[in-house]
Amino acid sequence: MEQRIVSGKSNDEDHRLDTTLRPQQLADYIGQEKIKGNLDIAISAAKQRNQPLDHILLHGPPGLGKTTLAHIIATEMGVPIKVTSGPAIERPADMVSILTRLQHGETLFIDEIHRLSRVVEEVLYPAMEDFFVSWVIDKGLKARSINLAIPPFTLIGATTRYGMVSSPLRDRFGSVDRLDFYGQDAMNLIVDRSARILEITAEQNGTEEIARRSRGTPRVANRLLKRVRDYAQVMAEGVVTGPVTQHALERLEIDDLGLDSTDYLVLKAIIEKFDGGPVGLDTLAASISEEAETISDVYEPFLLQTGFLDRTRRGRIATPRAYKHLGMDYQCPNSNQPSLL
Repeated sequence: MEQRIVSGKSNDEDHRLDTTLRPQQLADYIGQEKIKGNLDIAISAAKQRNQPLDHILLHGPPGLGKTTLAHIIATEMGVPIKVTSGPAIERPADMVSILTRLQHGETLFIDEIHRLSRVVEEVLYPAMEDFFVSWVIDKGLKARSINLAIPPFTLIGATTRYGMVSSPLRDRFGSVDRLDFYGQDAMNLIVDRSARILEITAEQNGTEEIARRSRGTPRVANRLLKRVRDYAQVMAEGVVTGPVTQHALERLEIDDLGLDSTDYLVLKAIIEKFDGGPVGLDTLAASISEEAETISDVYEPFLLQTGFLDRTRRGRIATPRAYKHLGMDYQCPNSNQPSLL
């Protein structure tokens, strides 16, 4: 399927927008107050000791600010940050090359860290614990291991699939933090801030309407703000008002809770094709011609958050709230399996 405007996953346009709108300091980062408070203390303590920060693992749905937090942490520590991703590090030699080039106290950010191969992970273990790398050169009888000390550094890993990060790797992070969907008040502040930076003329009822339909996800909010701005520029003299926002988002098929046509497709498939569930993930994916991983990583988190979907041991179930939102008569699912949420 094509890129959804309400998807938290990043695209090329988002990279440019994120660079413009990304806060640079912890004080400017809106929301996630518990994580911010813990980071503020940890950063202050590390700077007082003149030591690198403990390794940090950030997890949660896409678009909530994991990459932004990583950059802010490096900025607050006053050190450079090197950015890479799990899929980009294919061989142990690639990881060795990255680690041996780090400077003292530098931050290494690995996005999608759950996609590191096990052999690459094994290079990380001694590097994270004892700050040395070990690798084998030559083969057979000539094979020998080489150990090389590296400067102390901070690894920040980010993942949307915490359960796929191996236990040995998880255990080596000093701090593990989950980013949750943002509340309405935080989303209002985020949209207001983005509108000011982008110099968009917007009324409060307009920005609040955008925030309400942004699925608790800053990346989605910034994307919708740009689309509404374009609509207002052409159709409404450039002013983002409440009615203008409603008309613009209706044209984009985004309802008042932030659901789009793909969300409706998933829910209707469960209700109409499988009598409300339970239905297995692979079966559901095949029924709508989508990948199971995309459903679990991209579609499900918000539907679970809003209470439209439930997961049981036998599969996915559409809740009574989903039936009501779709204007359908509720039918009891085929199973009373306990929730796995």
